[in-house]
Amino acid sequence: MCSGGMPLDTVYPLPTFSMPTSIITHEACLDHDTGPYHPERPERLRAVLRELERHATGYDLRMLIDTADPPEQATISAVHSDAYIASARASCRRGLAELPTGDTAICKASVDSALAAVGCVVRAVDQVVAGQDTNAFCAVRPPGHHAGSDRGMGFCIINNVAVGARYAQEKYGLKRILIIDWDVHHGNGTQQIFEYDPTVFYMSIHEYPLYPYSGWSSEDGKGPGTGYTMNIPVSKGAGNNGFLQAFNDHILPTGQSYKPDLIMVSAGFDAHRDDPLAGANVTETGFTAMTDMVIQLADECCEGKVVSVMEGGYDIPALTDSVLSHVSRLAAT
Repeated sequence: MCSGGMPLDTVYPLPTFSMPTSIITHEACLDHDTGPYHPERPERLRAVLRELERHATGYDLRMLIDTADPPEQATISAVHSDAYIASARASCRRGLAELPTGDTAICKASVDSALAAVGCVVRAVDQVVAGQDTNAFCAVRPPGHHAGSDRGMGFCIINNVAVGARYAQEKYGLKRILIIDWDVHHGNGTQQIFEYDPTVFYMSIHEYPLYPYSGWSSEDGKGPGTGYTMNIPVSKGAGNNGFLQAFNDHILPTGQSYKPDLIMVSAGFDAHRDDPLAGANVTETGFTAMTDMVIQLADECCEGKVVSVMEGGYDIPALTDSVLSHVSRLAAT
């Protein structure tokens, strides 16, 4: 049985004197029940929201809770096949414990939770592109970057960042979107969705070898998308220096040449040194510095427009501290 979400009804009003960072979430994201011992469990999001709410006034955060509507079917269909979404829904209705890939736990509410998550991302795109916010952070689950066009895997059902990127293009006519993925696992789903598309540049820093065992540096796109995928695999223990060197040597100069209209971040925090599923050895200082570099790039290219979306991070204290480090820098712009 799916667990009920905790009450989340606080909305901090937008001050008239500033443009805060919006934190966008939805109570339905807590209904995706993976079981008490699963790494990707509801308590991750509960802990993050408690920490963000505690610091909302000090960091000038606007907490938008339960304000995002599920996206229209056409928005999802622009990224995922209708057959896949129907199959995922059927798996949930039947009470199956996992999607057919066998590595993504589900319950009856899981697709609805995933739709709530992607609805938050769509709302964030609206807020940022329309100029209501300079940037936004989507505190959501389940994560998304392993979900491809026709299957979910790796704890992911719907690819939140991919849907948000395509929505930004189709609704607002944005020509170039840059996705920066610093989750410790390669976002194979995001790469697959956009690998033929030069209008979305996907860049990933990830530990290798590690699930899903893809993301070689030679994987750089296909057909007209060749050159618009950048994979930067780093070794176990790479630490802050390894990730920041990837930014300095590859992401910043390439992003400056690409000149995106919007930057989206697959903000996983499982590269943290305390995370149980990897060994990249990054600290809060590293996430702060990477955030500063994203802000620098956005200021140069797209008037600061950044939509950041929570992905992995499975040690709860490390996750909450890292999210707070990330969001505090977004809010400082």
